[in-house]
Amino acid sequence: MIDPRAVIDPAAHLAEDVTVGPFSIIGADVEIGAGSSIGPHVVIQGPTRIGKNNRIYQFASIGDAPQDKKYAGEPTRLEIGDNNTIREFCTINRGTIQDAGVTQIGNDNWIMAYVHIAHDCRIGNQIILANGVTLAGHVHIGDQAILGGFTKVHQFCHIGAHSFCGMDTGLNRDLPPYVMAAGMPAAPRGLNSEGLKRRGFTAGQLRNIKRAYRLLYRAGLKLEDAQAEIAELAGSAPEVQLFVDFLRDSTRSIIR
Repeated sequence: MIDPRAVIDPAAHLAEDVTVGPFSIIGADVEIGAGSSIGPHVVIQGPTRIGKNNRIYQFASIGDAPQDKKYAGEPTRLEIGDNNTIREFCTINRGTIQDAGVTQIGNDNWIMAYVHIAHDCRIGNQIILANGVTLAGHVHIGDQAILGGFTKVHQFCHIGAHSFCGMDTGLNRDLPPYVMAAGMPAAPRGLNSEGLKRRGFTAGQLRNIKRAYRLLYRAGLKLEDAQAEIAELAGSAPEVQLFVDFLRDSTRSIIR
């Protein structure tokens, strides 16, 4: 299962059925779970934990030191869940002690070619990052978000679940859940309605989410007033609670 031309550190731990292509390098303190496939010319440094059934394509650099001038060799780490696809030339860095010390990627994500995921990012589940997406440090992305090709995200930005970014979007503020964004800098462009329908949201749930969106973006309300009205709506519409929690926790304000 391991090509003889690959270089595997004796301190790495690979499940018995992991495949490794030629000229790949896997360093010490790397763990790779069952069913995973590592292509040729991949470099994986530790401490890094990679779960089950992941597929990492050629020329990816996984788990190397963070691109942060404050980093001084501290033992930070990278954690990747299960069933992720990581395509060619992706770079994913470990965390820093200025944050939680870990970069995290969840399960069932589709990470396309040339994506960069910087230190301390937290990526949820079932997310699509199209070609050339660049995430600065400390970015958080909620489940089932989609970022179009060459989207750029400022450090510390949060991106809500079920949101959608058009191609070549520049996010320098937080993007609430369910919302579509596009432009440089990013501006709200309505709801990700088609995506929500595909994920099984009912007509009633969509109506409630649209009401919350109108309160936030169309009613001419100050942000704190919009938050109060959305919180009231969430009392009878649980799907709106995502808006409430996201707005409460936002530190960079939101795109408006």
